[in-house]
Amino acid sequence: MILVTGATGSIGKHLVRQLQELQAPFKALVRDADKGRTLGCPYVVGDFDDPDSIAAALTAVDQVLLNGAGAVPTADGAPQPMISQQKTVIDAAGRAGVGKIVKVSVWHAHQGGKLAEGAHWDIEQHLKASGIEWTLLQPSGFMQNFFTGAGTFSDDGSLIAPATDAPISYIDCHDIAACAAVLLTQSVGAGRTYVLTGPEALTMTEIAGHLSGALDKPVEVVSLNRDEMEVRLRAQGLPAPFAADVAHLWAEVGTGSLAATTHEVKNLTGREPRMFAEFLTANQAAFR
Repeated sequence: MILVTGATGSIGKHLVRQLQELQAPFKALVRDADKGRTLGCPYVVGDFDDPDSIAAALTAVDQVLLNGAGAVPTADGAPQPMISQQKTVIDAAGRAGVGKIVKVSVWHAHQGGKLAEGAHWDIEQHLKASGIEWTLLQPSGFMQNFFTGAGTFSDDGSLIAPATDAPISYIDCHDIAACAAVLLTQSVGAGRTYVLTGPEALTMTEIAGHLSGALDKPVEVVSLNRDEMEVRLRAQGLPAPFAADVAHLWAEVGTGSLAATTHEVKNLTGREPRMFAEFLTANQAAFR
């Protein structure tokens, strides 16, 4: 039995459908029963901040997809909540006799990294020391960010970018889920870390061209440097330390930190990951 955490998120929704197609035994962990019912699959209600609910959710489970919310503003110097939350799941999984955890991490996770990069590294080390068989997925930026509005667009609908000519190997969450489905249903990937990217690295100028065609209207690109991005985030009400860290990571993307591409999606699934144009076609309704 597989437990899918983060089941209503960008990756989880795809994974639920793919596991259904594979007829694999699984259940989804949700915080809201109403959202669980919309998934159309077996589900349990639980919360990472409630250890008893996690222990109950892990009953009869032997594999876990560990995924959760990203970095959030915290008090200055306070650790990211995801660290204790995901460690709670790992510890409960150990006590429940879970045999394998596939964790969704982040590309460039490392000790001392800012926000998600440092938090995921901490969780990764805890998982590796747990004695449970583990596999790590470290994806590039999500293509879904372009229709969830995760800091991608300005108020007038222009794309914002750290640099118009910095390539980024965005990946469709559908492909991340497909990799997770393979790892959860086949005996592969033990003790391995997979960096997952799309098949191409596109600049924001190139992405704007694709979006212009999909939306049938011009999409412009506005370049913001590190300081300008920090000012924008603070104006949106984010605490100064959090805004500074986000702006730092933003600037790194402008220097090409997410430009490389890998072949891991094809290696795991046997097919190429979706190109951005294919992603737009598959999600046309969401964009319009």
